Amino acid sequence: MKIKNILVKEIFDSRGEPTIEVGVSNFKSSWFFAQIPSGKSRGKNEAAVLNTKKAIIALKKIRKEIIGKEFNSISALDKKLIKLDGTKNKSKLGGNLMLGISIAFARVLAAEENKEVWQALRQEFFPKAKNKNPYIFSNLINGGTHAKNNLNIQEFMVIAKSQKSISVSVKNTIKIYKALGEFLKKQNKLKNLSLGDEGGYSLNFKNNFEPFEILERVIKKLNLQKEFLLGMDAAASQFYKNNKYDFDGKKVSNDKLGRIYNDYFRKSKNLFSIEDPFAEKDFQGFKNLKQIIKNALIVGDDLTATNPKLIAKFARQNLINSVIIKPNQIGTITETCEAIKTAEKNKLKVIISHRSGETEDNFIIHLAKACSAFGVKIGAPIRERIFKFDELIELYG
Repeated sequence: MKIKNILVKEIFDSRGEPTIEVGVSNFKSSWFFAQIPSGKSRGKNEAAVLNTKKAIIALKKIRKEIIGKEFNSISALDKKLIKLDGTKNKSKLGGNLMLGISIAFARVLAAEENKEVWQALRQEFFPKAKNKNPYIFSNLINGGTHAKNNLNIQEFMVIAKSQKSISVSVKNTIKIYKALGEFLKKQNKLKNLSLGDEGGYSLNFKNNFEPFEILERVIKKLNLQKEFLLGMDAAASQFYKNNKYDFDGKKVSNDKLGRIYNDYFRKSKNLFSIEDPFAEKDFQGFKNLKQIIKNALIVGDDLTATNPKLIAKFARQNLINSVIIKPNQIGTITETCEAIKTAEKNKLKVIISHRSGETEDNFIIHLAKACSAFGVKIGAPIRERIFKFDELIELYG
């Protein structure tokens, strides 16, 4: 397939921050677009991001090499982009611009082949994958850098097992979200509740464990405790300084923080998942926790940054048993899929994830469907993220 034209323009994400939308057209004069999330909590190993002005300049170089050329697969285009960039972290062309071109092109290619995007992805990258419903990770209480409150932990999630029906799981997630809001209003004598970056409720709590107690209470009241688990994204790099963690008003070591987490899992029987429990360079913290906490997901995000080499390295070192996949951490669909396949090869559970600075783009749901991901992480069922919940129902039923 030949590309007729490419464009990039500035749009604004869910936080009102600038990000980019990329369009690719074919010679049938059909345009297909991709909106790229900006991400607020970014790891040091992620692909470089260009602002709109620099992306427009970089696109001029890309156009000369791509427009009018034949590309019969997503990987063929991505390899060309990677070669044009020629840097380790996409600093020349920008991981956000490259990913936008990659996704928009995938949509063009799928349309020309009369396929859904997930079908085109599966055919090229995951031909042996079989359909299965993903667990749905939904962030209902926001803390850390996502909110203006006293919580160190960044995300407090409910996790729908989704074994029977995605549509029922989505409906029940929304039910929990609304019931939680009413509970928090009543408990705190508030008429309105402020929301964090990902649509979760943002207010002060007694400590970092109280949100789990409240979530369990709400889930039990709705009689949904058999269908929902709990999870957290500590995003611990955000509260790590000078070899200590600032947690619940105290400076604690990684060993002490690990014992606190273990106590959380002991007290909350539904707590199932912990993401980025330690800073991305605190390898010993991860290793110790993996030995202490059994039968739970220890998830890498900042640690692994959707990078196949890092995923393989930390899987071999037995630091994690699950991994977050965010396409704009690495910069192209092809590299994202390589990261997924590396995770699967190393027996890690794959969770396809949104970003804090999100858009209405639903590509990650198609990616999750294509690779039969263990889970998909979306955020609260509100605002721009509701489009991803809608797409879950559309693709999985």
